[in-house]
Amino acid sequence: MNRTKRKIFETSMKLFAEKGYDATSVEEITSVVGVAKGTLYYHFSSKEEIFNFLVDEGMKLLQNSITIKISQKDNSIDKLKSILLIQLKIMYKYEDFITIILSQMWGHDSRNVQCQQYVFKYLEIIEQIIKEGIERGEIINSDPETISAEIFSATCISMLYRIKKNKDININDLYKELENILFKGLLITKED
Repeated sequence: MNRTKRKIFETSMKLFAEKGYDATSVEEITSVVGVAKGTLYYHFSSKEEIFNFLVDEGMKLLQNSITIKISQKDNSIDKLKSILLIQLKIMYKYEDFITIILSQMWGHDSRNVQCQQYVFKYLEIIEQIIKEGIERGEIINSDPETISAEIFSATCISMLYRIKKNKDININDLYKELENILFKGLLITKED
């Protein structure tokens, strides 16, 4: 991606996160970037295309990061712990992207449906790991859809925690806290 396209992409992401998609105009994007409308339209045919590109690239980053990390793990619990840590890191580093995804999930417009589909597809990765863990006797018999939603929502709530604290948080400390809360109940113990 060249510099101008990257700047349009990053500026749009920031504006969409701060003001919302509908309240952000192409004129505002070009003004902040410092380019003419023609330059924006050279790189993206519309504001909708910018949004689609942004969501697609962000979800690819998340899924690729997870695919790489879980391929290095042998058991399901370790894979889920890796997913938790990656989600926290991505939510912290790319807060604007996560804000856009979460704010656009509600409703029935094409953007809403698109964001829902991306999140549900992502949750299926986690569900599959849980199913495998149950089959291999590493995870207690539970509902994979519920557990995957709990893992995803716990990391989303961490953003709320950060806003409430109004300061940077230590990702590793938060990870350890969530790891303890989320995974203790999933483990198969000798008593089980």
